Amino acid sequence: MFNLFLFLSLVFASTLVLGRVFERFRVPWVFASLIVGLLFSVFGGNVPEQMKLLADLGMFFLLFIIGFEIDLREMRKKGPFIFRASFFIVAVSTLLGAATIYWLFGYDPVLSFLVALSFATVGEAILVPILDEFRLMRTKLGQALIGIGVIDDIVEIASLMLAVVLIGSGDIVAAVLSVSVLFFLTLLFAVFEEPLRLRRYVRKFAVPGIESLFLFVVFIFFLFLGIGNFSDSSSLAALLAGVALRALIPEKRLRIVESEVRTMCYGFFAPLFFFWVGSTIDFGYIVSYPLAVALVVAASAAGKLLGSYIIGRSEFGTRGSLMLGTGLCARFSISIVIIKILFDAGLIHRDLYSVIVASTVIFTISIPLIFSRMVAKWKV
Repeated sequence: MFNLFLFLSLVFASTLVLGRVFERFRVPWVFASLIVGLLFSVFGGNVPEQMKLLADLGMFFLLFIIGFEIDLREMRKKGPFIFRASFFIVAVSTLLGAATIYWLFGYDPVLSFLVALSFATVGEAILVPILDEFRLMRTKLGQALIGIGVIDDIVEIASLMLAVVLIGSGDIVAAVLSVSVLFFLTLLFAVFEEPLRLRRYVRKFAVPGIESLFLFVVFIFFLFLGIGNFSDSSSLAALLAGVALRALIPEKRLRIVESEVRTMCYGFFAPLFFFWVGSTIDFGYIVSYPLAVALVVAASAAGKLLGSYIIGRSEFGTRGSLMLGTGLCARFSISIVIIKILFDAGLIHRDLYSVIVASTVIFTISIPLIFSRMVAKWKV
């Protein structure tokens, strides 16, 4: 009989041991759990079904912390650059990716564009531990990476809706409604300059005890997730929950709550998320289509690096723009969901599906290591 508790103890023990090795190379220790999951998959292990929920919560908590760290005032100052950079970089990456898919696999232009758009987006949850490790979350570069990731989530949701329309199923009205509610709540809580009655009430409510405040944080977190779940946009919902709560909670209580959430996230949920990512890797994809994988990886990376260099050189310099492009190559987000939907609907075949998954695996493993080494070497 399978013992989930002993299985979790082995995952955390292995992560702890390997994480100490990772720290010697200035790589965040939490990525050790990704390697543990990869080794588990290579040796034929089967991840228990209960791990899926824990892994999803790990991803949502990472996105929640991203939202919690977003400085809206700083983003307003840098807003034009972030919007301009987001759409320019995604556009360059999408065009290169679509051309590669059209030439390599022969799919029609619309489907090639949709697939390229899905993997031109950024898996910003992968970057959070690195930015935290090197204290880059509040720097210009960190805010640009996270800000572009925020705009990028909108592109991901649009891609998902386009995929649903292309398949011809799903309730588009419910999807649009739930996303609209999410944005309305976030605007209501976080954007208006004048204090609202609700905000004043919450600030008074938040004074008595940290326990009550933490319960309120959890309530808002799952409320947003529940609304986002109607349109398969829980990732965006988790991020927006963090943005909204940062504006609601009093400054003197903010750091205490942030510390509690970080401890719960990095100490429990995040390692399980990265373990699950590693355990889903299948090296058969890479072995079967090595040249196709290399071309797709090259096209995706070239789009991000070229776009970031053109748009970011004046803002961050040559090194900073290259780091921006490298960080934006991080993947593993809702793009995998979109590819899976298209594959299940029979719109793309196993060859393209396998290549996209394999390229995602490569970026998921390599970008954290490369980006960490760039930060440590260039001492940003």
